[in-house]
Amino acid sequence: MSYNLLKGKKGIIFGALDEKSIAWRTALRCHEEGAQLVLSNAPVALRMGEINKLAEAVHAPVIGADVTNMEDLKKLFEESMKHFGGGIDFILHSIGMSLNVRKGKHYTELDYGFNQKTLDISAVSLHRVLRTAWDMDALNEYGSVVALTYIAAQRVFPDYNEMADAKTLLEGITRSFGYHYAIKKKVRINTVSQSPTRTTAGSGVKGFDGFISYAEKMSPLGNATGDQCADYCVTLFSDLTRMVTMQNLFHDGGFSFTGVTEAVINQMEK
Repeated sequence: MSYNLLKGKKGIIFGALDEKSIAWRTALRCHEEGAQLVLSNAPVALRMGEINKLAEAVHAPVIGADVTNMEDLKKLFEESMKHFGGGIDFILHSIGMSLNVRKGKHYTELDYGFNQKTLDISAVSLHRVLRTAWDMDALNEYGSVVALTYIAAQRVFPDYNEMADAKTLLEGITRSFGYHYAIKKKVRINTVSQSPTRTTAGSGVKGFDGFISYAEKMSPLGNATGDQCADYCVTLFSDLTRMVTMQNLFHDGGFSFTGVTEAVINQMEK
């Protein structure tokens, strides 16, 4: 069901890889709610994914950009503003990549060169995106930026590895840049801490199947799906949340504030 929450708004969606991606699901919902979109991802991801299928569905151009490259980001914003005929109302940052996880490196044996790239792509990229928008005055007043994170930024999940550190940095950038952008132009910046979700990237984490089952038992409402996360992002892009900024917002069925559930106790006693 559409409520026209984003009618007339224009936004950039980073990170849609395939139909399992939260960014993909969010782009579809934003389109349904009346938004105009630009889709962006790294050149290598564009070759791997199916983003042209999404672009056709939401009537959006695809503009490749390496989020660690300021010139690429400047070009992305220039072309997006030209396409929209003006400023941008919202941005979704759904970007994460860990070379150490890909290479099977344990957290206690990180390759620090890989680690630097992980932090740059998964967290510092948000600062680069915001800095580019800031310098170009690309975001409209009361614009909204949402970055996707995970509760491993607050709690230890051993197999989440260095991505936990990346998410911690991501949330810190959200608060710090959120302060400055709110004062400058009332732009709000938040993170959404989503349930474990069966995305292509998420499924690559060691022990993911067992953990998603555990999270389901530990969440009073159950795990939030990618489509439900897309719904939540729409509300944060809308004018209904104009006073929400610098927050880490848990979207996890209650997992984040549950000590234990009867279902988990029963499982342990079997």
